[in-house]
Amino acid sequence: MGHISDSSMGDDGWIGCLTYKSIATASPSPADLQSLVGKARARNRKLNVTGMLFYEDGAFLQTLEGPPDKLDALWTSIKQDSRHDHIELLSEHVVPARLFSDWDMHLHTRLDQSLTGAVAARPLPAAVEAHVSNMVGLALNADDIGVNTLIASLSEQGWTSSAIVTLLIEPTARALGDAWLADDCTELDLTIGLSMLQLAGHAVRYSASADMIRNSRYSILLATAPGEKHMLGTSLLADQFTDAGWRVDMAFPGSDEALANQVSAQHPDAMDIGLSDAAPRHHALTRLRATVERSRLAAPDGSTVISVGGRLFAEAAVTAITVGADHARMTAAGASIRMAELVRQSRERRMNSAQDGQSIT
Repeated sequence: MGHISDSSMGDDGWIGCLTYKSIATASPSPADLQSLVGKARARNRKLNVTGMLFYEDGAFLQTLEGPPDKLDALWTSIKQDSRHDHIELLSEHVVPARLFSDWDMHLHTRLDQSLTGAVAARPLPAAVEAHVSNMVGLALNADDIGVNTLIASLSEQGWTSSAIVTLLIEPTARALGDAWLADDCTELDLTIGLSMLQLAGHAVRYSASADMIRNSRYSILLATAPGEKHMLGTSLLADQFTDAGWRVDMAFPGSDEALANQVSAQHPDAMDIGLSDAAPRHHALTRLRATVERSRLAAPDGSTVISVGGRLFAEAAVTAITVGADHARMTAAGASIRMAELVRQSRERRMNSAQDGQSIT
């Protein structure tokens, strides 16, 4: 991935951004996609264009950013490309900053995870996969007794709370999302299934002596991204941080303004903004970046540590830097420990900065 410097922005500091979707005229192989992206990267470097290309099941979704005049010329070329048709422009606007500032072209596809530049998730052991498959069936059938019985059984077998979250609940959420994307279940089925996991997650209690470092000095605001309907990850975090001794507040905001107002009023040491743990939500990245920026400005002294989470981050498709956050959690397990360390480091930096200021005066 090549780096695009700030000089690529227009004279007024704003750049163009467009997103479109289309249908491939022929199914590309992994080699075809690699060739396509290689050529796109070379072209984009010359044009100071950045972006992301998503391919799945014969459909393309692409976001491009760059100087408006360069984007106009590129868009004309894209519409004339014979490798796809049914091209639909989803959005076109100007933005103050790039979302994909370090990506001259980032590819995300299920055909070959190695092409994405991301870290592929490790495959689960066969025995664990069997438990996940069982859990998916129970969740889709809204069998709360079966779900809780399975979790209790694994706990009796020695599974820790972290293992239940990382090896069972979170993979099940992603499997439910895959089922929905493949039209194997309805959105209602998905919502009910995630609700089953959310309820079951309350039974996964963290031991302060084993899994947690208790620290009652810290506070955290746990929020779903504005408009996000899935709240599994946020729910799992609430129990974990509470058990770890944090002061926990929750928010399910309908807008960036509502979330910013809560941050301004409460001034938490940390906050976590969660996207869906089941669905990829690629289209939500631009919005999430704006949410993070608005929330950071709302903190009185800008000291709140901001974490983001969701399937996109769990699969390492994007990073915290992409959306301007301090941390991206790949799992809910152990999040309170990582956030406590980030808060401690933030406090030390502010203290050292204040001491430096006093020594100067």
